[in-house]
Amino acid sequence: MARREDRNMLILGIGGWVHDGAAAIMRDGTIVAAIEEDKLSREAHRGGLPERAVEACLRLASAEPGDVDCVSLVRPLGGPQDRTFHIRLRSLLPNARVVVTDHHDAHAASAYYASPFESARVLTLDRQGDMRCGALWNGRGNALEPLEDLYAPDSPAVVYSRVTELLGFRSGREEHKVQWLSMGGEPTHKDLFQEMMGGVQARLPTLDHSYFDPSRPSHGAFGDKFYRAIGVAPWDPIPETMRPDLAASVHTAVTDAVLRLAGTGENLCLAGGVAMNALIVEALERSGNFREVFVQPAAGNAGTAVGGVYHAWHRVFKRTERAPMQDLFLGPAHGSEEISHVLENCKLNFRYLLTDAELVGAAVERLADDQILAWFQGRTEFGPRALGNRSILASPLNPYSTENLNVYIKRREKFRKFAASVPVEALDEYFETSAASRYLATVSRVKAAHRRTFGSALLDGKRIRLHVVSREDNRLYWELLREAGRVTGLPVLYNTSFNLFGEPLVSDPRAAVRSFYSSGIDALFVGNFLLEK
Repeated sequence: MARREDRNMLILGIGGWVHDGAAAIMRDGTIVAAIEEDKLSREAHRGGLPERAVEACLRLASAEPGDVDCVSLVRPLGGPQDRTFHIRLRSLLPNARVVVTDHHDAHAASAYYASPFESARVLTLDRQGDMRCGALWNGRGNALEPLEDLYAPDSPAVVYSRVTELLGFRSGREEHKVQWLSMGGEPTHKDLFQEMMGGVQARLPTLDHSYFDPSRPSHGAFGDKFYRAIGVAPWDPIPETMRPDLAASVHTAVTDAVLRLAGTGENLCLAGGVAMNALIVEALERSGNFREVFVQPAAGNAGTAVGGVYHAWHRVFKRTERAPMQDLFLGPAHGSEEISHVLENCKLNFRYLLTDAELVGAAVERLADDQILAWFQGRTEFGPRALGNRSILASPLNPYSTENLNVYIKRREKFRKFAASVPVEALDEYFETSAASRYLATVSRVKAAHRRTFGSALLDGKRIRLHVVSREDNRLYWELLREAGRVTGLPVLYNTSFNLFGEPLVSDPRAAVRSFYSSGIDALFVGNFLLEK
């Protein structure tokens, strides 16, 4: 084996051990690969040692297990059902130095070191990592200085998750539904949730447990005191008319709590599950408390794998060189030979498009004909959001696009709107936004002259989920948007993630084909291959 000084240092990060497991690998300070286990296993929210993700990262880095110099394991680790993980890990990575990284240390590293900032305030916030559920830091250069800790269970995220369950969604998985449901309600019970978190004067939230009843293990475990406050009997379902108002109330109260926690500063970096809430990110951006806000795009448990490698590079090995994340296309890619093998094995009819121009032209032709496309190109995105490589696409000029996407393809609630993708050159014509829209991390505003065009995707009459695309980030998708503009006059497409029925984002051609034929999607562009029904 080559000596360490004769080759680049390889650091492997493993995060999300309890759920949402992932791996990331860094070569000499630059992240070269990252992928979630569930995208490879096709099992949502999978925990344990993410062996498929580790193997995929090693392949993408053209490395063998024995080449790994350091593995950063992010807490919490293992569990009663996984008592021998350390033996399997040592067998898998025989030469690696093992570093154990605290959960929120990894979150903070994933946000700050991936950012473009030389100095920033850093806020991490989730339901629970180990004991901490949040922390504040000062970042400067390659140093992260801890300022203040928030300990479980005193997290605004806990209240948000309890209301998620109260409204009939799955806590820990479907908080985003409460976020979007809140757009249709009024915060009529905001004061109640603020009191539940210690009041508006409390900079650090403290949960008032008199509102909860641990003997009620479902529906958020709310107690009689809470039900009296909202005027509903404990045994009665929440009225449909009240659901958006409760969602708006908890969302507003939690947003206010996050704003107090974040404080003020020049720049702000965010990570942890709460940072996945695009409406909270927008509130921080518009608060005027910070010049710029950067959100780790994979802010949840999976993103701690990225934080683990950054933490090891800067904090353990004391390296000063910084290499912010360049994009999120960090997962596997699949070449024409592999795709062809899958299609022929499934005995499918397909057409091979020889050039990118022919590929883009065929896609735009079908979009202009009001078809809905699945677009599978290049490397898989890391994180939960599709950014033009694993996407389902439709034209906003199609009057039935939202209905078809929601009802016949994604089969999800009407209040959940789709994102719009726009090339950066056309951004100012249609939208007002921030740098965070590069990764769909915030919400943006449609200019008044174009609100009718995007009416089916508007959240509240003027706001929209927006993805800004540059040629440097994603050349092929950028060319598709530009060609759509040339042909139809509108260089904007609706974009939602290529996954169905709560499954993870598709990663490989076989999963793409299965999802295509299980849905109402009209055409699938997988690499240079075109499949139609």
